[in-house]
Amino acid sequence: MKHVAVGILLRDGCVLACQRKKTVRYPLKWEFPGGKIETGETAQQALVRELKEELDIDARPNGTLLTHDWIYPEVSPHQETDGAFRVTYFLVHDYTGQPVNRTFEEIRWVTPEELQTMDVLAGNHEAIDLLVRRKREDGSPL
Repeated sequence: MKHVAVGILLRDGCVLACQRKKTVRYPLKWEFPGGKIETGETAQQALVRELKEELDIDARPNGTLLTHDWIYPEVSPHQETDGAFRVTYFLVHDYTGQPVNRTFEEIRWVTPEELQTMDVLAGNHEAIDLLVRRKREDGSPL
């Protein structure tokens, strides 16, 4: 199982959505920025490193939204090793710099509700639904 740290960047009630390149697995799907945790890193350290590499920002994650396991079944026959992920989603309110697209086809600020209508990686749906639910319950912007 691969361990992944993901950042949900928040600004003015919107989140940063990132579209995967045409040339990678799951082409043009939308996702949150982040990546695999390397040996010796905590999930938070991995996220800070990944956000610097992908978006050229210095992030200070504000807490965990969700950790869950996800298996992409279409990766068979080795889905336990190739398609299995433990994903930790961090909320990121605080960062320095402006996000610069260094990795993706496109990046875009959208509301959580807009994310629900986009072609998002299946593994991200639970986090998106949780964001929408929290926004409704709190009655305030994220």
